[in-house]
Amino acid sequence: MEHLSFHKNDYLISTDPALLNQEYIHHYLSTQSYWAENIPQDVVSRSIDGSCCFGMYQNDQQIGFARVVTDYATFGYLCDVFIDEAFRGRGLSKWMMEVIHNHPQLQGFRNWTLGTRDAHGLYEQFGYTVHPEPHRMMRKNDPDVYKSHAKEN
Repeated sequence: MEHLSFHKNDYLISTDPALLNQEYIHHYLSTQSYWAENIPQDVVSRSIDGSCCFGMYQNDQQIGFARVVTDYATFGYLCDVFIDEAFRGRGLSKWMMEVIHNHPQLQGFRNWTLGTRDAHGLYEQFGYTVHPEPHRMMRKNDPDVYKSHAKEN
């Protein structure tokens, strides 16, 4: 896949995995996110390897991240979206969503999905809604998998 870059003022969004600061991403996800608390570094690395990733940077400093799990044909699962707290309130998350949804290799999907506890307003701007038929959706969930892993190590 060709790596793309998008510029806006002093900010850069890139799909180049070589630019990603995996230690920063791991630190944020494992200590600051509500959805991946205690996630192991190796799990973060594997998740990056298996996804279309978007890093956001100011100069050479990574300040945000998002990834899409996809087959590049029919679906995209948007996850691990964050902007560093020091850079929030500048429209950067909205710009990140615009870049993701306009990415040429992420077009024509029948379904996009995501999970959020507190950013419904952002995602609604991009056409996301609460699933109209939740009785048709199923999942297998282990919310304590990373906590269990942390105790073993």
